[in-house]
Amino acid sequence: MANFNTNEPDWNNITPLLVSGKVSQVGTHAVSVETSEGPLTISLHDFGARLRFGQCQFGDYGMLVKEPSCVDLSLESAEGKSVVKGGGYTLTFRHDPFAFELSKGSSSIQRSPSDGHFVREFRLPPVARVDEGWFVGLELGSSEPVYGLGEKWGRLDKRGQLIRSYNHDALGVNAEISYKNTPFAWSPQGWGAFVHTPAPVTHGVGFAPWSQRSYGLLVEDSSMDLFLMAGEGGAEILNIYTDLTGKAPVPPEWSLGVILSKAYYQDVEELLATAQDVRDNNMPCDVITLDGRAWQDTDTRFAFEWDPKRYPDPAGVIKKLKDLNFKVCVWEYPLVSVENPLFETMSEKGWLLKDRNTGDTYRYQWDTSCFGEVLTPLPESGIVDFTHPDAFAFWRDSHKPLFDLGVDMIKADFGEQVEGDMLAHNGDSGDTLHNAYTLLYNRCVYEAAERYCKTGPFLFSRSSWTGSQRYPAQWGGDPQADWGGLAGSVRGALSWGMSGAPFYATDVGGFYGDQRDAELYVRWAQAGVFSAHMRLHGIGQREPWSYGDEAGEAANQALKLRYQLLPYLRAAMENSSVTGLPVQRAMVLTCPNEKAAWGFEDQFMFGDDMLVAPALAPGGKIEFYLPSSVASHWRRFPDGQRFEGGKSHSLTLALDEIGVFVPEGKSIPLGPIVEHTDALAPGLSTESYWNAGGD
Repeated sequence: MANFNTNEPDWNNITPLLVSGKVSQVGTHAVSVETSEGPLTISLHDFGARLRFGQCQFGDYGMLVKEPSCVDLSLESAEGKSVVKGGGYTLTFRHDPFAFELSKGSSSIQRSPSDGHFVREFRLPPVARVDEGWFVGLELGSSEPVYGLGEKWGRLDKRGQLIRSYNHDALGVNAEISYKNTPFAWSPQGWGAFVHTPAPVTHGVGFAPWSQRSYGLLVEDSSMDLFLMAGEGGAEILNIYTDLTGKAPVPPEWSLGVILSKAYYQDVEELLATAQDVRDNNMPCDVITLDGRAWQDTDTRFAFEWDPKRYPDPAGVIKKLKDLNFKVCVWEYPLVSVENPLFETMSEKGWLLKDRNTGDTYRYQWDTSCFGEVLTPLPESGIVDFTHPDAFAFWRDSHKPLFDLGVDMIKADFGEQVEGDMLAHNGDSGDTLHNAYTLLYNRCVYEAAERYCKTGPFLFSRSSWTGSQRYPAQWGGDPQADWGGLAGSVRGALSWGMSGAPFYATDVGGFYGDQRDAELYVRWAQAGVFSAHMRLHGIGQREPWSYGDEAGEAANQALKLRYQLLPYLRAAMENSSVTGLPVQRAMVLTCPNEKAAWGFEDQFMFGDDMLVAPALAPGGKIEFYLPSSVASHWRRFPDGQRFEGGKSHSLTLALDEIGVFVPEGKSIPLGPIVEHTDALAPGLSTESYWNAGGD
């Protein structure tokens, strides 16, 4: 059999799937096919087709919000070929080997690869059962781009890449590994492919060592549940996908303000002094964050306990922050130190993941070598088993005292630590649970906020899987504090947005390797203004004045603009909640019929009417493309300079300038400049409009 752990599997040794028995219609909604590797069930839907190979063996993780409705279908079979029709779709498949084509009317949506081999019919098998799981091949047109597949830091067009849908503590934004993944991809040619699974999926997207003209998917599971979607372009396909996996609710208004954080404020004195400095310096800010070590004892975390040595009166501290008009965010992760009595309590109840070899509670050992000197050595810990209903309820309800105390927001960190030799209460191994674990974790903490938070539910999570967009929002974890870290963070935001998750934030200023680069900090803050959420975070101070007077003034100017744009942002988020479109939209989403724009992957639309070209290198030079399919002319915001659409332009920005452009004739609603959203009562009202000229 082929070894998919190498870049070039031995395709000669893979036996393609074939129809080995009966093809029959089951009622009016399904076709059953007997194959050489077990049953195949085919159904047709308003969005396209669903092909289920084998018997599903994993637990119900709620990745789908509901089972999609089927359309009535018909079946015609002849020697070696079957045709399934319904809802305007036709799925034709041959029997030996099994190969298919999905069409809508006279248009082909997707099909098994046409890539032939000199000595065999198919270079890649159309469908095959392999040692690692299931393999399926899909057709790619010449130079056809493919998008999605989660939070990835490189090119948005995944063509030519080998990508694995598997959540990692990526420790940065510089490699293929990432914190947020989903096996969902789409093409502007009008198709989407989604594998409904918690298992790892490897995607060879026109990956030349496999086939430069095919898209091969390896699903590391005993079954494969494949959705094939048809849509006019990315926006329609995202809407279909998020109809299946869930739309994101609109977060509370205060969460749109600036979130201030640091790893970490060491004691009450530093925390309160920083909060007071924010107000004294007239820095717009809504939330201040107590990161991991800021409020927990590292040796005994996590147990919802304030470190009594530093926080003898947490209620008093929170009251002082509230008096300064701050919302309060606290950090957590889903692990319990063996040094805390809670470990034994949860272990005895079976609420922690077990060792699949011994049946005992699994004691997770941290690999501290990857953290270097950045983190305090972390204790041996148990991992909360969210597949256990009682454990889920306990963890959810344990948040109540925090919210009762006045906490407004949880930063749900980590979640990538589930390993193969673990066993969950629902019977799944750690290999099966690994990706979906973060979905359960996000769900648990978000439900806690829904039940108990007085200021509205909002979650900041780092790790995510299919469906996590229902529990907003997410942030991109731990970028290097340099220009490459900024650029990678922008691409990560856009890639995650093209994967069904509309709300995202980066660590403004970068997380590690801080060189106190004032220009970098300003440019990162300016880019962060145009994201769904905005957080200043890293190892070291992230307050604007800490980078010097000139940078501080430029950054604070950007923060003031952030608050002026809140009415516009709120409208964009309400649209995202309905359509599944991200707040930050790559150009292929905005202008699907203008290919010239697609290659400008570092610029994006912020909502419908603001094109942002962030400065991603020292010196402030930007090159950007203004699509004529949106407007024949554009105006620079806020100075009104006119630019022609349908061509690229270059500018060099002063430190306090931002590359933002609005289609001529459009108006941007602006709110007042305030230091926190509580000053905006009753709500995010519009004070004025900025008009982009025109007739």
